[in-house]
Amino acid sequence: MARRTLSRIALTPAVALAALVGFASAPAQAAVWSSSDQWGTYTTSDNYTLYNNIWGSGAGAQSIWVNSSSDWGVWADHPDTGGIKSYPNAKKVVNKPIGSLSSLTSTYNVTVPSSGAYNTSYDIWDSDYDYEVMLWVNHHGAVGPLGTPQGNLTLGGHTWTVYKGDNGSNQVFSFLRTSDSTSGTVDILPILKWIKDTKGWWGNETIGDVQFGYEITSSAGGLDFRTNGFGVSAS
Repeated sequence: MARRTLSRIALTPAVALAALVGFASAPAQAAVWSSSDQWGTYTTSDNYTLYNNIWGSGAGAQSIWVNSSSDWGVWADHPDTGGIKSYPNAKKVVNKPIGSLSSLTSTYNVTVPSSGAYNTSYDIWDSDYDYEVMLWVNHHGAVGPLGTPQGNLTLGGHTWTVYKGDNGSNQVFSFLRTSDSTSGTVDILPILKWIKDTKGWWGNETIGDVQFGYEITSSAGGLDFRTNGFGVSAS
């Protein structure tokens, strides 16, 4: 599962140096903003926040570059060990109750590596961070969701395998696309209403953040993750 930043652990000198070296793998053209800082953040002119977010233990080097909310990417060199190392992402704040939303959709277009262990996912939080909804549009390697399977569901333009779990801090509802996709549109609101109205797993929660990015477990040798298109629309 992707994580909010609850604490800041300094990178070791070796990791910091590796991050600077690894950053050379970003696009040759100068990006509008770039960072190899563990918690590097940048806000775009259209109010998306980009976040490097190296939060897991045993992480290696990672650098993020941004041209816009729909044109950004990450180079990561995390060791081939278990456990999530990072969740670099772009975030849009919605801050509306489910019952007040008439529409919540998103588009995505990514280029992801053919090796490593990761998922490409939306991470949707209520405003109090009591609930987390993850939508995996693709995944590779030894990764899996938290919780127990609840069956398959076709909703929001995709077919998902649904999992329900609890990490001790918040409940997690994970939706794994039954086949990998690198581009498409997700109608998010019907999924949130299904959780609320059909399953009764939450109430009329206020949706705070809609995040999209790469939950990386391993990327040994250095791998590129590129967002070619992304946007969230809420009304």
